[in-house]
This record gives sequence, structure tokens and C-alpha cells, in this order.
Amino acid sequence: MTNIEPYAAKGVYDPPIYAQAVKVTGAQTILYIAGQVAYGPDGGAVHTGDFKAQARAALSAVKAQVEAGGGTMANIVKVNTYLTDIRHRADYGPIREEFFGKKMPAHTLVAVVALAQPEFLIEIEAIAVL
Repeated sequence: MTNIEPYAAKGVYDPPIYAQAVKVTGAQTILYIAGQVAYGPDGGAVHTGDFKAQARAALSAVKAQVEAGGGTMANIVKVNTYLTDIRHRADYGPIREEFFGKKMPAHTLVAVVALAQPEFLIEIEAIAVL
């Protein structure tokens, strides 16, 4: 049986919105989910210029990928999020909470100059254990 235990080392700040670290024991399967963006059916960007819609689309794609692999969002232990504009961080928090709840797994958020297509405003990759 897989046990996923978020934690923070003694003396290290434990933020209320994500885990500093995650210990996994008993895992049988690891899913490595590539960066998900707001792709349309043809592979082009959708929701051009709408950060919130792109964030929901990218998180929906992450959710679909983990479920297709046999897991749920609760099986995700690490998330990396890339924003093309750090000012979108404030908008991302409430949307992220819709998918992960109040406290998500270990998480890194960085601003980057660009993503694969100039229309993409956010990209999210994840690791899940089952």
C-alpha cells in the first residue's frame, strides 16, 4: 500500500499552501507527467491571453493524465509550475486550490521568459506515485 506523507523538517518553514517535502513508501508505480499546457485538439494554444482559463486547462490536463495512469490528484507528490509572468501568481493560487485543496504537494513555481509557443502563459508538470 502506498503511503504519501507530506512533511517539513524541524526548523524549516512549513508554508500553509504546499509541502516542503513528501515521503513516499510502498509505491508500486511512478508517473512522470510532462509539462501540460492549454492545448486545443489540434495542438495549438487555446484561451489566448486568458491566464485563468489556461491555468484551469493545464491543471485539468494534469488531472486527466494522472487519472489515465490509474491515480488521482492525491497521488501527486511533486509539481513544477512555469509562468511567463510572475504577476499571475496571485491568480494561480485559488485555481490551484480547486484541484489540490488548501495544501498541495511539494511545489516549485518559477517565472520563465517563454514556453513552447508564445501564446502559452503557464505550464505544469507533475510526479505521482501509486
